[in-house]
Amino acid sequence: MRVAVVGTGRMGGAMVGRLVAAGHQVTVYNRTHAKAEAVGARHGAAVGSTAREAVHDADVVLVSLADDAAVVAAYGGPEGLVAGLRAGQVVADTSTVDPDTLRGLERGVAAVGATLLDTPVSGSVSTVEAGALLVMAGGPALALERARPALDAIASRIAHLGALGAGATMKLVVNAMVHALNGALAEALVLAERAGVDRAAAYDVIASSAVGAPFVGYKRESYLHPEEAPVAFALGLVAKDLALADTLAARVGAVMPQLVVNREVVQRAVAAGLGDADLSALATLLRQESDRRP
Repeated sequence: MRVAVVGTGRMGGAMVGRLVAAGHQVTVYNRTHAKAEAVGARHGAAVGSTAREAVHDADVVLVSLADDAAVVAAYGGPEGLVAGLRAGQVVADTSTVDPDTLRGLERGVAAVGATLLDTPVSGSVSTVEAGALLVMAGGPALALERARPALDAIASRIAHLGALGAGATMKLVVNAMVHALNGALAEALVLAERAGVDRAAAYDVIASSAVGAPFVGYKRESYLHPEEAPVAFALGLVAKDLALADTLAARVGAVMPQLVVNREVVQRAVAAGLGDADLSALATLLRQESDRRP
């Protein structure tokens, strides 16, 4: 297939590698052109100078952007994604955004005869590289089938959850739980350390216990060696996710006390200068705060 990837950050860049390896013809675009050039050179993908140019000849367009503002900006304008679309194309947006943001963009995509899907993913960069993401999809089933060859390059499972917005909703549900687990993991590890248990030994017991989810397994090095591990998911983006989940909860009338607490702790971490650090740096924040206790 001819696949365009709009957004070549950590996740988008890794997706490009998988798509090229699967034999697809890939064109990439990023607002910061140097990032697109670097990803294109690394994986042998073409580089578009604008989103419009990048998507024009694609069968499927994958979008992987940081937040709602970036998504809206990428779709709009004379050089934006929508301006380059044509009838029959499928846009599969993997960004973590408010479901209403995508519903608001659907009209423009449909006006040219293309179809918009929300296809956010669960997993990290290493999960992308293994082709083992979970895709949570919303939108027409026929369009999802057309996009499947591209999505199969990055995912081991695709769950079709309903109409447009269902995938984005489920991503916020899943991320609320992931970030709750991350907070609990950071607390538990710091508690074990402060009580005299070796960090690595404590982590391995946690990973082998009833709470040893896949997340705990693949975050091991980030927690054991926070000064060396690469950033997989920045705390600034965690704060964004939790704000979106909080907004969704208020909209539908769901009471989520853990979300409120988790959001406050993450906000403290961002205020402490850890916004660009990996989400495992919550443990760093808790160590710092523990050291300041009388």
